[in-house]
Amino acid sequence: VEALGRYFAEAPPEDAAWAASILCGRKFMKAVSSRLLKELAATTCGYPPWLVDECHVATGDLSETLALLAPEPAQPDPLPLHELIEEQLIPLARSDLAQIRSTLLDLWRRHTADQRFLIHKLMSRTFRVGVSVQLVTRALAERAGVEPAVMAHRLLGDWQPSATAWGRIMSGSVDASDVGAPYPFFLASPLESPPATLGEPAAWLIEWKWDGIRAQLVRRGGRTLVWTRGEESVARAFPELVDLGQALPDGVVIDGEILGWEHDHPLPFSALQRRLNRTEAPASLFPDVPVVLVAYDLLEDRGVAIRDLPLAERRRRLESLAPTLQLSPTLSVGDWNDLDGLMSQARERGVEGVMLKRLDSAYGVGRKRGDWWKLKVAPYTVDAVLVAAQKGHGRRAGLFTDYTFALWRGGNLVPVAKAYSGLDDAEIRKVDAFVRANTTGRFGPLATVKPDLVFELAFEGVRPSKRHKSGVAMRFPRIARWRHDKPPHEADRLDVLTAMLGSA
Repeated sequence: VEALGRYFAEAPPEDAAWAASILCGRKFMKAVSSRLLKELAATTCGYPPWLVDECHVATGDLSETLALLAPEPAQPDPLPLHELIEEQLIPLARSDLAQIRSTLLDLWRRHTADQRFLIHKLMSRTFRVGVSVQLVTRALAERAGVEPAVMAHRLLGDWQPSATAWGRIMSGSVDASDVGAPYPFFLASPLESPPATLGEPAAWLIEWKWDGIRAQLVRRGGRTLVWTRGEESVARAFPELVDLGQALPDGVVIDGEILGWEHDHPLPFSALQRRLNRTEAPASLFPDVPVVLVAYDLLEDRGVAIRDLPLAERRRRLESLAPTLQLSPTLSVGDWNDLDGLMSQARERGVEGVMLKRLDSAYGVGRKRGDWWKLKVAPYTVDAVLVAAQKGHGRRAGLFTDYTFALWRGGNLVPVAKAYSGLDDAEIRKVDAFVRANTTGRFGPLATVKPDLVFELAFEGVRPSKRHKSGVAMRFPRIARWRHDKPPHEADRLDVLTAMLGSA
C-alpha cells in the first residue's frame, strides 16, 4: 500500500489513470499474440526458434525471456506510460506485420530489459501482479481521503483512462456521467466452523448457492447494463437480460446470478459456457441455452443507494419487484441440523450448496468475514495416475509443476485432466525429483513419466468433450492429496467418470 501510494503521488495524472486501470485488472485489446511476439523476437535478434524455446523453458516466462534476449539500448529513452499505451500498443492491434515489427524494434531500442518486460506483458495481455484490487483501492482511498467503499465504486464502470477521469476518481464521485456504473460486489467466505456457532437460524437468510455467473443488472437513465464480477459488460451476450431491465423501474440495481435455465431447473455450467466469451451471442444459441437472472439482492431503489440498509429490508424491497424478477428462494430450517437435508439435495437441484446471510447485514465491499458465508457440497473425487509433467512458470520455473493425470480403460491409461495446484512446496520438489528420474519420453516441454504415482483429484463436475481422448472433461480439477498408500493398478477406471455424466 505504501509503494502504491508513493507511485500515485508522483505519477502524472494521465499515467496514474492507466496504472490504476491495469492494476485493477482491466485490459485493452491484445496488440500482439505471444506466438507472434516470440517469432519476431527470434528473427530480429538472430536466434534460432529452438534456442528461444529453451530459454523460455529455463526462464519460465515468455515476456521476461524476450526482454532478456533483446540487446540493451545504449541510451534509454523510455516513453511515458500513457503515451506507450495510447500511441504505440493500442494501434498495434490494427497494424500489419511490418508495422508491428517496426514498432517493436523502436520500443526495444528505447527501453531497458525491465521496461521491455512490462511492455511485452501489456501488449500480449498477460500482465499479472501480486497486488489485489482491494489493496489498490485502499491505497487510492488513503490518497484521496475517502472510504475504501467509495473509492471501489469510483473505480467501477466504463471509464476510460485519462487525466480528466483521474481527477474525477480522486476528487469527485460516481455521477450521472457514468450512469451504467455497478457497485463493488460483496463476497461470501467459506464457512469453516459448525453452523451452530452462528447463533439462532432465525437471524439468517438461507438460500441456494447458484452455479452460474455473478452479475449486477443496472437500470439507470433508460439504459440497461449487465456487469460481471470481473467488471465485464455482458449485456450484448445476454440480450434477454436487457429485455428484463426494460421492464424494471429506472434507478434499480440488482445483484444476482446468470444461469442457464430450462424446465424450472438450472442447466449445467458447461451449457452456460457456450454463451460466455462472446461479444455477442448468436441468436441460434438462445433456444438451446436460455438464461435467467436469479435475483437475490437490491442495491439501488429508484435511484437511491440502499446498500447500508439491513438485508431484511433490501430483500423486502426486492420482493416488491417479484412479478418482473425471478427471485432466489429463501430456505427454512427449524435448527441447524436441517442444513444436512438441504445439502443432500444440492447436486440434484444443480446448485453448489447453500448461502448463509445475516439478516441485519449491510451490503459490503469484497470479502468481509462474518456477515455472508457459503457452505459448498463436497467435490467429486477420483484416484488418478500421474503420466506426464511440464515445468511451471514464474517462481516455479525450472520445476515440474504442471501435471497430466490418467485413468484406466481396459489395460491402458487414458489422460483425463491436467492440474496445477494442491501440493505444497515440499511435495512439488519430491514430484519434480521423481519426474527427472523416471522420464520415459519427451514431446516438446512435456515429459512423460513412469506411471507409479497416484493422486486424488477433486473436481466440480464432468461434461462430454470431443477435444479429449477420454471423451470427458472435468470442471476445476485440482490435487486433493497424494495417495502414497495406493499402487497405480488400484487407481480408478474411466467408467467412474463417464457414469457421472448424468449427475455431475
